[in-house]
Amino acid sequence: MQQRGVTIWFTGLSGAGKTTICKALEQELREQGYKVEVLDGDVVRENLTKGLGFSKEDRDENIRRIGFVAQLLTRNGVIVLVSAISPYRAIREEVRHRINDFVEVYVSTPLEVCEQRDVKGLYKRARAGEIRQFTGIDDPYEPPLNPEVNCQTHEEVLEESLSKVWQKLTEMGYVSKPLVALN
Repeated sequence: MQQRGVTIWFTGLSGAGKTTICKALEQELREQGYKVEVLDGDVVRENLTKGLGFSKEDRDENIRRIGFVAQLLTRNGVIVLVSAISPYRAIREEVRHRINDFVEVYVSTPLEVCEQRDVKGLYKRARAGEIRQFTGIDDPYEPPLNPEVNCQTHEEVLEESLSKVWQKLTEMGYVSKPLVALN
């Protein structure tokens, strides 16, 4: 199957639901025969950007590196799913302009909900002062101004978020088949 490459960039606070939506989308795309690669922020930090810290400069460099890999894959016809907090608007815009075929998905879950979901205990540790420069606590998150998709996981179920993303990909010509997961 001939397909257009695109980077679908999931951004939002830790615990917002980025990875959950990303995994559901990956499964749907693979089942329909699309070539897909996932660049998850936690996995990338462990393998590609291990030496970087959490200063603004290091976070920007982390996003640049993820963007570079995403650009290479996208230009070679792969659908790339990026799930990364990517807290700073300017670096997300820089990556968007470099890649061109780019769909930003803002998982806009409120901080209070993310803290309640805190599976890894990171917010609790950040509030206790054990983790510094934690996005949403003592480091800012700059929401996208005009994301292609806005998922509100505190108000919608996974299938609704997935459907929003699939609808946008269909409108933009990156996928042509109907979403099977909801049928």
